[in-house]
Amino acid sequence: MHMKIAVLDDYQDAVRALPCFSLLDGHEVKVFTSSARGAGQLAIRLAPFDALVMIRERTALPKALLDKLPNLKLISQTGKVAGHIDVAAATAKGIAIAEGVGSPVAPAELTWALIMAASRKIVPYASNLKDGLWQTASINPALNGLGTVLKGRTLAIWGYGKIGKMIAGYGKAFGMHILVWGREASLAAAAADGHAAAPSKEAFFAQADVLTLHLRLVETTRGIVTAADLALMKPSSLFVNTSRAELVETDALENGLRRGRPGSAAVDVFTNEPLGADAPLLRMPTVLATPHLGYVEQDSYQLYFEAAFRNVVNFAAGNPTNILNPQALDGGVQR
Repeated sequence: MHMKIAVLDDYQDAVRALPCFSLLDGHEVKVFTSSARGAGQLAIRLAPFDALVMIRERTALPKALLDKLPNLKLISQTGKVAGHIDVAAATAKGIAIAEGVGSPVAPAELTWALIMAASRKIVPYASNLKDGLWQTASINPALNGLGTVLKGRTLAIWGYGKIGKMIAGYGKAFGMHILVWGREASLAAAAADGHAAAPSKEAFFAQADVLTLHLRLVETTRGIVTAADLALMKPSSLFVNTSRAELVETDALENGLRRGRPGSAAVDVFTNEPLGADAPLLRMPTVLATPHLGYVEQDSYQLYFEAAFRNVVNFAAGNPTNILNPQALDGGVQR
């Protein structure tokens, strides 16, 4: 089957340069490098296509949008499906959803890069050096303090899955004390690896010098980090979030930073992405912010897209693979 395929939200126009892009030879492929604003505009853009290749959760596909895509037969997801696709609606319309693969390596390495950069104030030092300011973290005397090493400090990790486990390994290599919080299974796994489990959530936040989140976003974890939690943190602490912005209660981080607990933050994820230049976090000198780079890396893109493209090719050949909702292959309940 010849298919019309859209690759969505490739902001850097990087996908066409991947070796695996040739897997789609013989099909009609359109790569979109910008996001469409509004469901109406998006529906018009996507209506002609048989298959959509999603870059993680950059675009949401709710029922209202899926209902306006009469030709859509396949959604090929890079990585796993999260809450951005209405799976039930897709299944009812006979739209198959193929899941891909992921890797913890790139997000774990980015997390560590943010921790090191924020702890040593590398970005403001480097930026000020370009303006002729030597060894100046800030022209504001209150913010022109020294950076800190990681050795001997407490690295608090909430969530001990694949990424959390890698972060613990990095922290141990740097001589940090590892403190873990999470579900009972996470605490048991951390203890088996020789790491300490926090005696309570309060102690976890209060003892952290660096606190990093590595949780999945589901309804039970939405807003799980509260303003009260952040208020327990040390004025010298660093809060790191490379997982999902929605794990933190709305406005809690901004308000906490204004009050000095935590003292600083390094974040890669935001509630609204792409993030507007007027976002409050970007105006805070105690924040190191990056534009959701967790999986945005050469090896990860090749891994993610090779799997996603193979799922498309297999579907077109009549041999669907890695289908999340096999009921859709029977045509759903309406077309």
